[in-house]
Amino acid sequence: MNGNYYFKIFFIFFFSAGTCVAQQNINYDLNTALKQHKLLFDAKQSVTLIEDHPMHGISANGIVWLGDTEFSTGTIDIDLRGKDIFQQSFLGIAIGLDTTTYEAVYFRPFNFQSTDEIRRNHTVQYISHPDYPWEKLRDEFPLVYEHATKPFPLAKDWFHAKIVIDKDKISVYVNHSPAISLHVKRLNKIQKGMLGLWTYGLKGDFVNLKITNTE
Repeated sequence: MNGNYYFKIFFIFFFSAGTCVAQQNINYDLNTALKQHKLLFDAKQSVTLIEDHPMHGISANGIVWLGDTEFSTGTIDIDLRGKDIFQQSFLGIAIGLDTTTYEAVYFRPFNFQSTDEIRRNHTVQYISHPDYPWEKLRDEFPLVYEHATKPFPLAKDWFHAKIVIDKDKISVYVNHSPAISLHVKRLNKIQKGMLGLWTYGLKGDFVNLKITNTE
């Protein structure tokens, strides 16, 4: 057998292996990424380690970008924990170019167990900055870009979010339920951007991040 044959076999094996790896879930260790300075955030933000959970993570405020990761379409799985303090705890995931141009899916944990149906319907939210902040979406498209979660976690507990991002739409699932908590049309089709941990108000906690890229 000549050298070209071995080269072809090697090329096929290498290409196939690389393709398989690209389709697998990436378990992203936020704890290690912070220690290795791979997370991007402003010096004024507070970002600290969480080391009391099975997969170590971080506690943060503002937007913390994964500096070594690009994302286009696929699935984000993550465990989050907010605060049960009215209108002060907002946390989720962002995809964007910077802190001005991005999309985000986030949760209001203080509404999880509310007895007020209107507040419960304001539990999970999609936004697209700079053109579609939550106020504009609520005024112009009531209960289209925000909805109640299915099921309702406890406000102070860890909860799991699965966010499926296609080219034209985003779907959100909570605590491994097959029921969709939010299903919306994307308003800012960023072809490829950074993946970020999004918070507003009080710090939020993030662990067990898994990323599946489909492109």
